[in-house]
Amino acid sequence: MSKIIGIIAGSLRKESFSKKLAKAIVAMAPEGFDFKIISLADLPVYNQDFDDHNEVPPAYTTFRKEVKELGGFIFITPEYNRSVPAVLKNALDVGSRPYGKSVWDGKPGAIFSNSPGAVGGFGANHHLRQSLVFLNIPVMQQPEVYLAKVNELFNESGTIKEGPTKDFIKKAVDAYIAWFNQNEK
Repeated sequence: MSKIIGIIAGSLRKESFSKKLAKAIVAMAPEGFDFKIISLADLPVYNQDFDDHNEVPPAYTTFRKEVKELGGFIFITPEYNRSVPAVLKNALDVGSRPYGKSVWDGKPGAIFSNSPGAVGGFGANHHLRQSLVFLNIPVMQQPEVYLAKVNELFNESGTIKEGPTKDFIKKAVDAYIAWFNQNEK
């Protein structure tokens, strides 16, 4: 039976670089693993009243069930204002509630940040790490993945170009799998 790793792209934009990276990474799943893209598009903004008053939106229930069944996660995040996009933070909040029933707890994660700029989403990467530590998601430390000039990484059809960056991403995916196998809950 394959282990299922969730690929979570923190962007809603149709032509998102993070979504393109997610698709490329899905194709890098090694034998014994399935990589599954988890959509964040339908999640309403988290409101504790939904849980407190038993009015949980169906999208929360679907998302929580889907994430609970995963063995681990690769988070692919752009950087918005030196932090993570609201849609990604919202997904973390939805999955962490109700209190004591987090679907994230103890499952190994990795962060691949990206930016069209030269810094590669450094701020988003480190802000996301802060949240993941609190949610008890052990995060792969090495290699750190900051993908700069991500807008130059794809060809006209939206697929990742052959070359050193693609090779680095594959090595990072392989490192995550090795690290996952050491830290699986």
